[in-house]
Amino acid sequence: MARLAIFIDGGYLDALSEDEFSMRVDLSKLSEEIRNIINSKTPEEVELLRTFYYDCLPYQSNPPTMAEKSRFSRKRRFLDALERLPRFAVRLGRLALRGYYANGKPIFQQKRVDLLLGLDFALLSGKQQITHVAVVTGDSDLIPAFEVAKKEGVLVWLFHGPRISKKDGKSTYASELWQEADERFEINSALMKHVVR
Repeated sequence: MARLAIFIDGGYLDALSEDEFSMRVDLSKLSEEIRNIINSKTPEEVELLRTFYYDCLPYQSNPPTMAEKSRFSRKRRFLDALERLPRFAVRLGRLALRGYYANGKPIFQQKRVDLLLGLDFALLSGKQQITHVAVVTGDSDLIPAFEVAKKEGVLVWLFHGPRISKKDGKSTYASELWQEADERFEINSALMKHVVR
């Protein structure tokens, strides 16, 4: 039987949904839409093993401000609700403060998210738990995981934003990642209409 795992880079999806579509995504609906798209292009029915969602909790200074506490609490409730969805798993990295821009705005960097995603991706592929993998990301750091999956006979589907950003004309995801995928599907407004929260 064909089996699918879906991997969602939460930071990438948040940026894409806000910058390109000005909307919030229902992750349960997105997971089902991805499965439906793959089923429509695959000769046999594809069962969903699990959807993995990768993100970080918001940064909190020591001691945290009221605004930081509020942001943290909202995100924690959201992630807890995701964990309760059938066949969903949440993997958390850590948000690190890396300095400040000239205007005083903080610079944050996600830590461990790519590593967690890549490890889960490679482990499921290597243990032959899945035949298909769908990844919502734009991070070329995942190319080694794509390569491992393909060597294990797993079909790799990349779900990505528009190739060219409307704001700056630059690619919104790494072209190497696009080239490494077996199948590619652009997340467009037609898809987003089905997954709006």
